[in-house]
Amino acid sequence: MAVFANFQTTFFLALLFLRISQSEVLSEHLPLTPESLKISINSARQYLHVQWTVRNLLYHQELKMVFQIQISRFNSSNIIWVGNYSTTVKQNQVLHWSWESELPLECATHFLRIRSMVDDASFPKSTIWSNWSSWEKVDVQDSLGQDTLFVFPNDKLVEEGSNVTICYISRNNQNNISCLLEDEQINGEQLDPHVFAFNLNNVPFIRETGTNFYCQRNKTVKGIVLFVSKVLEEPKDFSCETQDFKTLNCTWDPGRNTDLRKHASQRYTLFEFYSGEKKLCKHKNWCNWQITQDSQETYNFTLIAENDLRKRSVSILFNLTQRVRPMTPFSVSFETVSATNAMMTWKVHSIGNYSSLLCNVELYGEGRMIQQHNVSVKVNGEFLLSELEPNTKYTAQVRCAYDKHIWKWSEWISQSFITLEAAPSVALDVWRNVKSKPGSQNVILFWKPLSKFHANGKILFYNVVVENLDQPSRLEHYTIPAPANGTELSLDQSSYEIRITANNSVGSSPASVIVISGNSTEEVEEEKIKGTEDGFPVSWKPHSGDVLGYVVEWYDCPQDQLCDFQWENVGPGNTSIVISSDAFRPGVRYNFRIYRISTKRIAYLLEKKTGYSKELVPSTKPQVVMNNLTPHSFTLSWENYPTESQPGFIQGYHVYLKSKARQCHPGFEKANLPEITDDPLCCKYKIDNPEQKRFIVENLQPESFYEVQVTPYTSAGEGPGEAFMKVTTPGEESHKLIRILLPMIFCILVIMIACYMKSQWVKEKCYPDIPDPYKSSILSLIKSKENPHLTIMNVNDCIPDAIEVINKPEGTKIQFLGTGKSVTELEFTKPAYLYLLPTEKNSSSPSPCICFENFTYNQAASDAESCGHVLEPPFVPPSQLGLVTSSESLLKTLEKSYMNSLEEIPAEETNLNYVSQLASPMSGDKDSLPTNPQVPVHCSEYKMQMAVPPCLTASPLSEKSSLSSVTLLDQDEHFH
Repeated sequence: MAVFANFQTTFFLALLFLRISQSEVLSEHLPLTPESLKISINSARQYLHVQWTVRNLLYHQELKMVFQIQISRFNSSNIIWVGNYSTTVKQNQVLHWSWESELPLECATHFLRIRSMVDDASFPKSTIWSNWSSWEKVDVQDSLGQDTLFVFPNDKLVEEGSNVTICYISRNNQNNISCLLEDEQINGEQLDPHVFAFNLNNVPFIRETGTNFYCQRNKTVKGIVLFVSKVLEEPKDFSCETQDFKTLNCTWDPGRNTDLRKHASQRYTLFEFYSGEKKLCKHKNWCNWQITQDSQETYNFTLIAENDLRKRSVSILFNLTQRVRPMTPFSVSFETVSATNAMMTWKVHSIGNYSSLLCNVELYGEGRMIQQHNVSVKVNGEFLLSELEPNTKYTAQVRCAYDKHIWKWSEWISQSFITLEAAPSVALDVWRNVKSKPGSQNVILFWKPLSKFHANGKILFYNVVVENLDQPSRLEHYTIPAPANGTELSLDQSSYEIRITANNSVGSSPASVIVISGNSTEEVEEEKIKGTEDGFPVSWKPHSGDVLGYVVEWYDCPQDQLCDFQWENVGPGNTSIVISSDAFRPGVRYNFRIYRISTKRIAYLLEKKTGYSKELVPSTKPQVVMNNLTPHSFTLSWENYPTESQPGFIQGYHVYLKSKARQCHPGFEKANLPEITDDPLCCKYKIDNPEQKRFIVENLQPESFYEVQVTPYTSAGEGPGEAFMKVTTPGEESHKLIRILLPMIFCILVIMIACYMKSQWVKEKCYPDIPDPYKSSILSLIKSKENPHLTIMNVNDCIPDAIEVINKPEGTKIQFLGTGKSVTELEFTKPAYLYLLPTEKNSSSPSPCICFENFTYNQAASDAESCGHVLEPPFVPPSQLGLVTSSESLLKTLEKSYMNSLEEIPAEETNLNYVSQLASPMSGDKDSLPTNPQVPVHCSEYKMQMAVPPCLTASPLSEKSSLSSVTLLDQDEHFH
């Protein structure tokens, strides 16, 4: 037995020695050189894949080895990369390794070799590198084809912000090749006679379809699409929760989407550490995980996000009971809704054994939260909402959470309801405007609509009750339909109490009372106030007696129009208030009235105020009138300028005067107007009194030219003015002449007016009417007892008997029938009378005749001789009386000729004598001429009256002629 034990010990020692000996031999004589080296390429990702084996490994050895790899480009001596690769090697194992080239593999020939070294603890002395393997060549250009131009890499996928190298291969001359990136030419680097490379740094993301790069030579174009992806981000807000303890819902924010149209590679994977389960998620932002029934409460999830270029991950650890979020409540309703209360009910989803939930109830009204309550619920929930307003719309919402640990609340569910109406709760805010008239008063009532909070429902109408305080039994009721905010009453001069209430479908509001006094006449002086940015500060003197309060009313137009009428109530202890309103506008005048309300509710006017929230410059220009012009002054007036309607208080006026003088007139100062750039001096006079609308410009020079303008101004500045009025002062002489002529013209006008008023008297004195033959006093001489039936002015019995021509400077041709001679052939030294007397051919008996002059038409009476001159007419044979055969024809011819002659004879030549001839047919023959005409005899009949031009002269008729007519030979002279 001892021998066997010694033999075993010896055997193991020999075996150990042999193993050590083999290791020394292996390490010194058998280096592990890589063999069977093979290289392949991946053009899409630009990878070189290398595989090899290691021989001389014995007894299935596993050794840690280091492999050193060298890579050359274009030729084996141009080494571009050296690196080590460490791994554990087994006998006959095929080793793999990959290398990514920044230059597309198609653009250059690559060479690779490898050597190894044992890096195992069992061979501490084995630190010698093996021999290099032979160079392996990788050349892709031989398989490109026959094209003359190539661009690489094809469809390369890179991240935004990375660096990329692009190259082209040309089998011809390269000088005429240009390359563009998105239509922008870029420059590159020549690697060898046929290869050109372009280094693109920090490549931007342009579009999902990729970035275009192309090269062109003549008409040949070659290009690639470079796919630039956004950088994959780490998921944010990764969280998991359950609503029913059956499913976990995990959500996260994926960040920017990195997918491209041809590279949709972004994906997410959910891994649970304790169970070791993994699930590929179908969505990019959420994923469901089924909860097992093995009572696992703790979970450790890892979310992995990856694409073709990058991988990212994020983890969470949680207890299941602390990640409960209940489902949204449902079936929300309201029961027993009244004017002020409502019962709210709802239901919740069951969560198994964990059924106790805490629900949160919120109540909203008019857009704001007014109540909030928490309610513990197992299955059904309810809560009484109280202290609500009548006729108001409310919105209630509810949500629930797990009561043991509130992780998250459920989603809200809401429902609206409206409470019932109630009677209005407050009295109306009322006011009045009283306009007194003789024997009556017109009362306009105003009230402000109740707010929704106080109306408690829709106001249907207003009740107005008017009670005559002098006759309390008299009540008048008025119903005003809504939405009216006022009414008008016509009352007598008695005192009245008016009560106004608002009514809805439930009831009426408390009454508002106003008392109208029939003898309230207050006269208060108006004061000016100035508005600010905050409004109008209105103050008044406190009243010594008892008052219920004060009322401040205002409006923006005269009180009889009541435009935008407003009022404000003020307590009895206050004597000031700031009236502010968004309706206040600049340039608008607002009138304020302050009233005190007595204990009997009678309003008494205390003060009046008026002002502007902001004054503006005057809006209209005055219409200036110039009068009283003298050589040294003139007057300007603008009486009709409306100061009350301006957008500010008129403080005065500026009078501008331009003249050629070198200095301003007394009281004026030099003005600098921007629109005045010409030479004349411009001076300004300031009128501080806005009521003064008349100004006298004095100290002017005669016969001088001036320009004047008047502009109003307010505290905001100067307003518009009329264009400059041009004025030229008159001279001194013309002014004196005007002083003389004006009184003369006035006197003449007075005389003309007096003459017009005394026209009848002037007519009687200067040009009396022609005497009426029937009213003449001569009739008393003619009418005798022997012949009381004489006819006056009977043309059948009377024939014109004479024509008198006086002061005719030129001869006028008058042809008498039967003689053939004109009167121009006769010469007279004094006026002559031409008598046309009725004659008989053989009559020799005298015919008495009387003639007289009417001096009304005799303008040369002092030179005329007695009308008793009678010329003896010559005899005219009856055969020559053919032109005019009757005395009536003769009369008409003479009338027509005479009227025409008056129009043609000049004024200085128309001296007329009015000749009357009385003839008496004593012999019984009316046609016989007197044989002795020198002796005038009274005629028994008034034969004719005639006005004749004094230019005509008479020629004596021949004794043998009988005159029956007169022919006027000259057509330029016409007369009767």
